[in-house]
Amino acid sequence: MIFHILFNYNQSSYIMDEKIQKVLEEKIQESISKKNEIALLAKSLGTENENAFIRGIIIGRLYNSFYYQSRRILNRSPTDQEFSEFVKLLKEHENKLSSSFS
Repeated sequence: MIFHILFNYNQSSYIMDEKIQKVLEEKIQESISKKNEIALLAKSLGTENENAFIRGIIIGRLYNSFYYQSRRILNRSPTDQEFSEFVKLLKEHENKLSSSFS
């Protein structure tokens, strides 16, 4: 499965449901707008690498939304191709997310 995801990572055509993609885009914006809460959580837990912890929280939120919305909207788990597109979406927004939390 991992090979399939990495091999198909740069495909430009999307098959991810538009509703799911829209929800994920909104979650990305929500994560940026809640950066103070997320940073406070990371600081309060005294993590050694605060930036990595913040990144983990954001990816976890998005990953959870991706799976939840796939089950809710499509009534099934996402396919490998859809997961590949999710990873691509994260990479597309990586700079925006990183700069918001630095």
